[in-house]
Amino acid sequence: MSGSTKAMGVLTLTALVVVTAYTVALGSSGWLWFGWVVLGLITLGMAATRES
Repeated sequence: MSGSTKAMGVLTLTALVVVTAYTVALGSSGWLWFGWVVLGLITLGMAATRES
């Protein structure tokens, strides 16, 4: 894994923690979860591209 892929992984996990905390504190927001899913898919795409 390259440095940028690792950074995206850390960012994705951090975003998951933030979105989960927001959901627990203030209630669910569909747009936040949608954004996290998109970020996760981009990270997976980067990891798949770097490995091949």
